[in-house]
Formats: sequence, C-alpha cells, structure tokens
Amino acid sequence: MKCPFCGHADTQVIDSRVNEDGTSIRRRRRCLLCEKRFTTFENADVRMPQVVKSGGHRAEFDVAKVRTSFLRALHKRPVPTTLVDAAIDRICQRLLQLGEREIDSRAIGEMVMNELSKLDKVAYVRFASVYKSFQDISEFTDAIKEIEKSAE
Repeated sequence: MKCPFCGHADTQVIDSRVNEDGTSIRRRRRCLLCEKRFTTFENADVRMPQVVKSGGHRAEFDVAKVRTSFLRALHKRPVPTTLVDAAIDRICQRLLQLGEREIDSRAIGEMVMNELSKLDKVAYVRFASVYKSFQDISEFTDAIKEIEKSAE
C-alpha cells in the first residue's frame, strides 16, 4: 500500500480490526519512510454477472426484476414473503457461486422456475406459461403433468 502522504510503497500494518457486521476490515498503517499514519478499509468486491438477453444485448443484473417475476406468478397465492425472499437469495447466491461475468437470461428464468416449483405449483404454471410462451392448452397440460410427476 502506497503512503498517501509521501508516495512511498512500503508501509506497515499496525492494527487490524473487523467491523461490527463483519463485512470489512479497518487497518491502521504507518509509512516506513515519513512515519505518518493512515487508515485503510478492505471490502470484498463481489459483482453479479451481466445478463445476456435473448437479442444479444447485455444488462446489469436487477434483483428487482427477479422479485417482480415472483410476485406476478405468486399473485393471490398463500406463500409467505419470507419464503419468497429466501428463494430470491438462493438465486442470487447461485449466480455469485457460478463466478461468471455473464449469464444468459434463460438460465435465470430456469432458476426462477425451479424455485417456484418448490414454492407453489400454480405459480410455477403461471410463470412457465409466460416464460415458455405457451400457445395452446396442451402445453399447459404437459406442464401440469410434469409437476405431478416431480411431486411423486
């Protein structure tokens, strides 16, 4: 770490402390040349991947869009908000664990469908009907049969 006062490249850590919520480390440093002291903060730099849309353009990942998908599918369904929040958190964690810089929007849609199938079967069919662009009733019945098969 360069000294902000004299620019010398060699500094010494005098004290390190983790902040109260455990998300960063505060370090007191001393320059070995000019002897001045200064404080630095170390934080994890975690970024969600960019979303590659079906048309090929890219957009920042937006957790609000994922939440909107859940809320629309679960409209008037008896699913507690805490379970929805936990499902969204699992999707976000999965995206971070992938460690990819980009992810296809279809993959996120599949993750949403997977979580909805665990939460509420009706919501799953609602989401799937829009996500997969169902064109006729047979596609609905196929989705329902798929759910029934996975429930067994």
